Amino acid sequence: MPKRKKSRDQHPQPAFLFDLDGTLIDSVYQHILAWREALRALDIELSNWFIHRRIGMSDSLMLNACMRESGRRLDKKQMEKLQAMHTKAYMRHVGEVQALPGAKALLKQLTTLGVPWAIGTTSLRERAQKSLDMLGIGEEVPVITGDDVEQAKPEPDLFFAAAKKLKMDLEHCVVVGDSVWDLLAAQRAHALGIGLLAGGYGEDELVRAGAYRVYRDPEDLLEHLDEIGVKVEEEH
Repeated sequence: MPKRKKSRDQHPQPAFLFDLDGTLIDSVYQHILAWREALRALDIELSNWFIHRRIGMSDSLMLNACMRESGRRLDKKQMEKLQAMHTKAYMRHVGEVQALPGAKALLKQLTTLGVPWAIGTTSLRERAQKSLDMLGIGEEVPVITGDDVEQAKPEPDLFFAAAKKLKMDLEHCVVVGDSVWDLLAAQRAHALGIGLLAGGYGEDELVRAGAYRVYRDPEDLLEHLDEIGVKVEEEH
């Protein structure tokens, strides 16, 4: 009698939910420059380090933090103008942006291994599209952007929506991100969090925010997929 094959439901491969900026795309510092330029247009001066520490938040939370730090109060129309100026400034810098080492190879390998994956980014679709094109991500890949949810990171809505698109339970998902906001959202979604150093946060910060493992960049993660529960070799 032939051996009964283990079903995927008994031992499912984890699904991967990726952040975009600073995780697959080397764009964090372009976003910092774009936010600084937009803020200065309204005579709001904030240090680059302060802006950096908020990259990965939703635009609304970013702006709330900036207003609190600067002591300024902007009305809804001014806030919308600031967001639009940030997008416009970022698009001027987007030509400097590149995929992080190993990003394309990692996504290709996951696809080859039959591992489901999706993108969940706080960026609006207009800003994210160039990065998606750079990675060769087509319409067949579930992509959730800040346009698609009411609340973005550190709220877990992006990852709930991405897991739903993949028809996966979040307990079987791995959230990969570069910021503490990604990992906080992962914890709130009860998903496994993996941190990457490519966005500028330190290993200790990512671990304190809930990272199960921390890797240098997508290339480093690709070399250690087996540590995350991915079956990289055929069982005999």
